[in-house]
Amino acid sequence: MEKITPKFWILTMLVFAAAFVRLIPHPPNFAPIAAMALFGGAYFNKKWAAFLVPLAAMIITDLIIGFHETMWAVYLSFALIVVIGMMMLKEKKVGNIFFASVISSVIFFIITNFGIWLSTPYYEKTGAGLAACYTAAIPFFHQTLLSDLFFVGVLFGLYHLAKMKFPVLAGSKL
Repeated sequence: MEKITPKFWILTMLVFAAAFVRLIPHPPNFAPIAAMALFGGAYFNKKWAAFLVPLAAMIITDLIIGFHETMWAVYLSFALIVVIGMMMLKEKKVGNIFFASVISSVIFFIITNFGIWLSTPYYEKTGAGLAACYTAAIPFFHQTLLSDLFFVGVLFGLYHLAKMKFPVLAGSKL
């Protein structure tokens, strides 16, 4: 059995702290959802932890906030963003993190709005209905993008500072 390290606990604490930000009042579409997934994918060395810790944090807060008919789309995009964190952020440079954050915002926008079109009665199930759904969502995208950039900066920045203060975090495997 593998020993759980201080790195694991610090990463978990950061993800759960970000998740609980969802429970305090915030502007629409300004939440750390993609940031949690991207951060988990980038820093947890074990794939099970990269998916499980952010997913557990999401589920716990969603139990409080409530679920809706398009949750499948939120969780699908969340899982894909974890994969982006795993693949794109092997080198954690500012440019890579920024690019991965923007890509995550776009993926979240595409998948969740497709989910709204597919799973709700708001739009006709035609190409025109899908286009109308995406068009109606455009005004909300800037909040998602700003939110992702902000919370990614906070999570990655706080962990970078923690590694500088506690070098043991830089060398841990989990």
